[in-house]
Amino acid sequence: MDFLIGFLILFPLFMMTVVIHEVSHGVVANFLGDPTARQAGRLTLNPLKHIDPFGTLLLPLMLRLIHSPIIFGWAKPVPVDYRNLRHPKRDMLWIGAAGPASNFAMAVVAALLLQAGGPAWPPLAISLLQALALINLSLGLFNLLPVPPLDGSRILVGLLPVPWAAAVLRLERWGILILMALLYFGVGDRLIWPAVGWFAKMLGLS
Repeated sequence: MDFLIGFLILFPLFMMTVVIHEVSHGVVANFLGDPTARQAGRLTLNPLKHIDPFGTLLLPLMLRLIHSPIIFGWAKPVPVDYRNLRHPKRDMLWIGAAGPASNFAMAVVAALLLQAGGPAWPPLAISLLQALALINLSLGLFNLLPVPPLDGSRILVGLLPVPWAAAVLRLERWGILILMALLYFGVGDRLIWPAVGWFAKMLGLS
């Protein structure tokens, strides 16, 4: 029962987080000249438009079942046609960075609300704001891993010389397998969770 209640409380926060994350990619792409996401109806906060069966539903449930200290995953990527961008390689960096940036912004807002309200917040509101901040920190840091198709790989491609960037892009067909291997060998517990803890302390959450 505790597991079910915890999941039912955390999952809507997670859904909101991944939806805003994906919409942020589409908004920046649209601003930089590619209307593909807008034309596909993906610049919406309707979660049904963004659900990825594995990244949005199964992975968070699996992490909750194994009592992972953090919940992360992804939504269905918004479509981007880099041929429409004015500076495709450079713009790829900004589009990739938009998702994690939105997560860190939401974490900061949640932390500021906690500090502004202090003990005046009811206990449930405090718990929800803390959870919102931690979920966003987890998702933002997770997506900075330089593994295709995560955002960190897009940022890396924008920074690398063309031959190296092409090599990173060729890894995308193996990206999910690489990601599963990293999760199996504890990248969440050994890398992401300590980083989440450090940023949470910086934001006054712990």
